Amino acid sequence: MRLPNHIGIIPDGNRRWAVNHGLEKEAGYAWGLQPGMEIFKICKELGIKELTYYGFTVDNTKRPKVQTKAFTTACVEAVRMLSKEDASLLVVGNSSSPMFPRELLPFTKRKFFGKGTMKINFLVNYGWEWDLSPVHNLDNNTKHYLKSSDINRVDLIIRWGGRRRLSGFLPVQSVYSDFYIIDDYWPDFKKSQLMDALNWYSTQDVTLGG
Repeated sequence: MRLPNHIGIIPDGNRRWAVNHGLEKEAGYAWGLQPGMEIFKICKELGIKELTYYGFTVDNTKRPKVQTKAFTTACVEAVRMLSKEDASLLVVGNSSSPMFPRELLPFTKRKFFGKGTMKINFLVNYGWEWDLSPVHNLDNNTKHYLKSSDINRVDLIIRWGGRRRLSGFLPVQSVYSDFYIIDDYWPDFKKSQLMDALNWYSTQDVTLGG
């Protein structure tokens, strides 16, 4: 099987899953933590070099406060769990906003845990416009436009929940990504879903426009 170097994960369907199980919408986010850890362990075992999780976007923070608190708490807990693994962790998002969890500020610079052999990126309070907006370096008067520059090109994006859209996921790094949709909701993750996506990817003709 030809494996991707870098996989992007869009873990959608948490609220719909909660409603289907007779829970309040915000309850679904906590049920997405274990699937995230399972994917990490499977990908690490397979030798995937980089994994990026879509935590929440700037637009997501327009949701009711009880939901924003729930998905923020879930993101903090996810990073805490991953920090106990053999990985290098980076959180990317608008950290100057009050919606960015203070607990994750130390992770806005890449941190290494264990041997740090696998790169893990977590998009938190992320917005594509924020990512592409210029930053002026006062020391040498230069401009930097891509705040997510430490994240490599994404080979394969997998989205749970059945939606057929990127929702602003790393627009520069995903320019040549293959896009695989899983109709099941994220909390219903199964290893077979990931393996099906990888098998599908290995059949694609990756030319990068050439």
